[in-house]
Amino acid sequence: MPPGIVIIAVGAIVAGIVIVRTISETILRLREQNRHASNSVSSSVNDERIARIEAAVEAIAIEVERISEGQRFTTKLLSEHSQPAQTLMPKPGKFDTPH
Repeated sequence: MPPGIVIIAVGAIVAGIVIVRTISETILRLREQNRHASNSVSSSVNDERIARIEAAVEAIAIEVERISEGQRFTTKLLSEHSQPAQTLMPKPGKFDTPH
């Protein structure tokens, strides 16, 4: 093979390798920048979502506490009212039937 063709072939191979390497580095750099950009945007979105979830959980906890307080109050009232009613009820076997 003539030396001119070999030099052109080697030059073309080297140029092809340089072009492919440059394109791949650019693509990888753009992907990395997109990841960082999406992470910063998604982290602010995640912070907002977590804040809303925390507020909702606090509101639910307050409502559950109100419900449990009402349940305790109702149980206390029922237990207080059931004791006098039992003392007013006649004991079994001492009923006077009117017939």
